[in-house]
This record gives sequence, structure tokens and C-alpha cells, in this order.
Amino acid sequence: MGSSGFSWKLKDHPKLPKGKTIAMVVLDGWGEAKPNQYNCIHVAETPTMDSLKNVISFYAPERWRLVKAHGTAVGLPTEDDMGNSEVGHNALGAGRIYAQGAKLVDLALESGKIYEGDGFKYIKESFETGTLHLIGLLSDGGVHSRLDQLQLLLKGVSERGAKRIRVHILTDGRDVLDGSSVGFTETLEKDLAELREKGVDAQIASGGGRMYVTMDRYENDWDVVKRGWDAQVLGEAPHKFKSAVEAVKKLREIPNTNDQYLPPFVIVDDSGKAVGPIVDGDAVVTFNFRADRVVMIAKALEYEDFDKFDRVRFPKIRYAGMLQYDGELKLPNRYLVSPPEIERTSGEYLVNNGIRTFACSETVKFGHVTFFWNGNRSGCFNPALEEYVEIPSDSGITFNVKPKMKALEIAEKARDAILSRKYDQVRVNLPNGDMVGHTGDIEATVVACKAADEAVKMILDAIEQVGGIYVVTADHGNAEDMVKRNKKGEPLLDKDGKIQILTSHTLEPVPIAIGGPGLAPGVRYRKDVPSGGLANVAATVMNLHGFEAPSDYETTLIEVLDN
Repeated sequence: MGSSGFSWKLKDHPKLPKGKTIAMVVLDGWGEAKPNQYNCIHVAETPTMDSLKNVISFYAPERWRLVKAHGTAVGLPTEDDMGNSEVGHNALGAGRIYAQGAKLVDLALESGKIYEGDGFKYIKESFETGTLHLIGLLSDGGVHSRLDQLQLLLKGVSERGAKRIRVHILTDGRDVLDGSSVGFTETLEKDLAELREKGVDAQIASGGGRMYVTMDRYENDWDVVKRGWDAQVLGEAPHKFKSAVEAVKKLREIPNTNDQYLPPFVIVDDSGKAVGPIVDGDAVVTFNFRADRVVMIAKALEYEDFDKFDRVRFPKIRYAGMLQYDGELKLPNRYLVSPPEIERTSGEYLVNNGIRTFACSETVKFGHVTFFWNGNRSGCFNPALEEYVEIPSDSGITFNVKPKMKALEIAEKARDAILSRKYDQVRVNLPNGDMVGHTGDIEATVVACKAADEAVKMILDAIEQVGGIYVVTADHGNAEDMVKRNKKGEPLLDKDGKIQILTSHTLEPVPIAIGGPGLAPGVRYRKDVPSGGLANVAATVMNLHGFEAPSDYETTLIEVLDN
């Protein structure tokens, strides 16, 4: 650290001893929701987690509570933003809340850093001979995208060599007033006209309403994405116009049509030819910062092996997202705005205070318990004090085929590390609830939750043997609610009367349980941190290691009573 007077040395905790082995267990996709048939955690046999929740032992009074794992608690813009494994592990490891999503894009645009990264350099290679296509939601709603960010991006790319730009707009009417699309389109058209005056060939090429074109989510309806693909890539749509403002106004006149459900259109020249299909050699950027409604189009743009609909042709393009939308899938592979730079993580502090650390998961979550935990940083801080073990995940199958995944192997590695007494902290991620939950297979997710619970038992049994402490938590919800619901919370049915499966993360809180024979008598959860989140866990764990957390960390969840 460059700042003068900085020291990695942590103060000793006034009441809690050092030297206890701590098991830090993250159950991926394990939220807390009402018990019902679609709550796979409730349906599954999970005696270990049930015991942590229900039994008040001599060692660990008041050792179970819930913490927030979504929205502002993990640095996302709104309380409607689901948490994910990347931001969840960032918060768990960093002990502070870092801007993610929209704020990150704002900072990158303000500083110009967006144009210095590998993602921009990659798409810029197409500027000389190809077209830059920008696809996203035209809105100032701030939920998925913002008009001012698009305006800054247009200015920035045109100043850095983009000679031909095509914008593919998706009208909103959901996060903003219906009808506001006309004004947004007029604003964009004015900006593009100004660029044309400066010699940049810039215009709107296609459009459609967000709920009918491109922006489907959770693989609910690939036809929505196909309608977008046909207009944006193939230059084909049922409606053709010479002006986007005219298109939006005219299409809104169709009965029962609104901004959200505007049918797809393409802009054509005087000869009736589409002005901006995506072709070989072009660059494409999806400019939404929120992931859920651009993951599907990202797959269509990026994956050579793709079978969700007939793309007709798959142009050789340079594609980047505004951000990386899925850290597990590494989708897209290129992106304009990198994850936040996080310094002074709990892992680095603890290693600098002599804490020997063992971290383990299987491939799909290994990066979360190491890279994301350590502030988006690869490798160990001190290889002499740390060991990271990756167990290869099953490949070539979907995770519901073998829902137990590698939970047992992860638990065995953790058990052996604990019993070796070589490590002060043994940290694992058990991926089952999340990875199997994403498949939408309820029966398999029940099996997955049972397997994760059995893994927790093996780790806790080892902690019992060495007189250690356990901390069991999660990074976000998933397996606790596997059905889509209406505003009343009732399951939604499809046209055939079958329940609509939910394969996404949720907005539910997650548990954190502490205990074990090494937990000092009198340790309990504080009552004055009711809205605690994942970022509060780092200070809590530092305390259990016998240290006070740095003053700028989110406050600890525990206190020590003298009696």
C-alpha cells in the first residue's frame, strides 16, 4: 500500500482469543423463503442446516440469523436487483460494499477508463472497415440501462475512430412511463444527426419493444430473442420505416400496442434496403449494464455452438458486453467495464497477520472462493501461508444429471485440511443449490440440497474434533424458490396450466450460522445490525480469528457478553 502510515497489522480483539480453526462454508444459491413444495431446501432432508437453525446450544447462543444478499447490500443499484455469485463473494471477502453495475459504468465513462481496457481495444479493431452496432434499452429508467450512458458512449467511440455506427433500440415503458419512447428516440436521433454533421455515419438501424424483442430472460421465450436477431443481424422485420421516430409513433397506433410490446422494425434506405444489418467484420456492444435481460442475446452473439433458434447466419464479429453478464459462464468473454478494483480484502489482511488459509471448491465456483473473494485478484497473497485446491467439475452434462456434484469431495478436502491442523481458516463453496437450481429441475435440486447438507455435516464434525469454530452462510438465493410468482406471491401457470419454473437467483436473504466448541461463551449476534448484509461477514470472521476489523469495514454481526 502506498499511503503513508498504513499498516496491515490488525488490533487484537479485546475479548476473543486467537488460534481457533475456522471453517468458512458458503452454500451457493441457498436463500431463506417460506416453506412450500417449490422450496427445495425445505423439501430436502437437511438435518445439519436444520439443527443450526433450530437448536440453541451451550456453545452458541443465538447463532442463526439472516443477512441481505441482493440490491444495495452487495453494491447493485436497486432492491430489485438479484444478487449473484460474483458480487456476493466480492462482498463476503471485501468487508465493504463496492459499486457494481450502473455505478461502475458511470465511473468508467467519467474517467475515460472504459476506453483503456482490453474490451474497447478489441472492438476498436473493427472501426476502420466495419460498423459498430450498439444494442440495448433506450430509457432513462436506470434499471437496465441509461440514455445518458449511451450518449456518452456514442460521443466517446466517435472521438476514438468509430466511423460508422448503428444503434438498435429497445423501447421501455416498464421502468418509465409508457409513451416516453417517442421522446427518447427523438433525443437519440438529434444526437446521431450531430454526429453525422461531424462526418460519422450514425443512425438507428432497428427497434422493438423490450418485452417482445430481444430482452427475454431466464430462457423463458427464445422467440423474443429471435425477433431481435432477425431485425438486428439479418435486417428483417415485418415493419419497415425510413425513420425510427416515425416507426415508434406509427407502431404505437396499433391497437393493444405499447412501448413494452412494440413489434420489431427495421430502418430502410430509399431503395428499401435495411441500413444496418450486422455482418462479418462488424463490432457489437450490448450497452445494458444489468445482466438478466441480455444474457440470452449475448449467448446468440457469442456462441458458435447454439441451438435455441435458427440464426440463419452467424457473422464473424467482435462482440463485447458493457459488463461481463455471467461470471460463471464467462459471458461475454469481452466487456468494456471491468469488475471493481477492491483492495485490502479480509483475505489479504488475515494472511498478513499470519492466518494460514485453505480454500477449495469445484471448477464452477473455485474462482468465487478465491478470485472474487480476494477482490477480483488471481493467485495467492502469500503461497507460503495459503493453499487453493480446485476439484474438476463434471463436464459434458447438465448439473441435474449428477446433482450431488463434487460436494462430498470438497467436504473431504476441507475435513482433511481441518484435521491436519495446518490451517487457521478453511474456506469452501458448495455449488449444488445454485448450479442445479439453474437447471429448473426441482427433483434434482432437492437431491442437490441434501448433498450440500451432508457436506456441511462432514466439515462441522471435523471442527468439533479440533475444537474449532464454524461460519456457514450463502452468497445469494436460488434453490429456496423454484417457481415464478405473481405480485400476490402465487405460482404462475403457463397456457397449459403447468407451473412456470424459475431458474434464476432470488431476492431472498441468506442465513449465517456460527458455532462450534471453539466459540467463546457469550458470543451472540448483535441486535443493532438488523439490516446486515454479506459485507458484514468479513469483520465477523476477523473477530472470530481474534482480531478487530479495520475501521472502514462494515460492522461485525457479533458481540461478546461478559456473563
